[in-house]
Amino acid sequence: MKKQSLHLSVYPCDACNGPVVAGWTAVRENEISKETDIRQVGAICLTCGQRQGDATEPGRARHLPPIAWEQAPRARDDREPVEVFAESRHGADLR
Repeated sequence: MKKQSLHLSVYPCDACNGPVVAGWTAVRENEISKETDIRQVGAICLTCGQRQGDATEPGRARHLPPIAWEQAPRARDDREPVEVFAESRHGADLR
C-alpha cells in the first residue's frame, strides 16, 4: 500500500515580502511507516520569481496538510516531468 504525497508550505519572500510556495514529495510504504524518498520540488516567490529555498524565520512558514499524489509517469525521453511541462509551455529552447 505504497502512497506518495505532495507537501506544500508558504512563507514570505526576503526580497519583496510576497508569498513563496515551496513543495516536496515523499513516499510512505504503509500507514504506520515514516515517509521516505523525500524529494524537493522547488520553491519560488509568486510575486518576484526569486527562488528562495528556505524561510528566513521558520516560525513564519505555514505548512499545508499533505496531499495524496499519484506518481507521474516518466516522460518518453526520461527527463523529469517538470522539464517536459516547461518545454510544452515555453517552447523547446529553455536555456
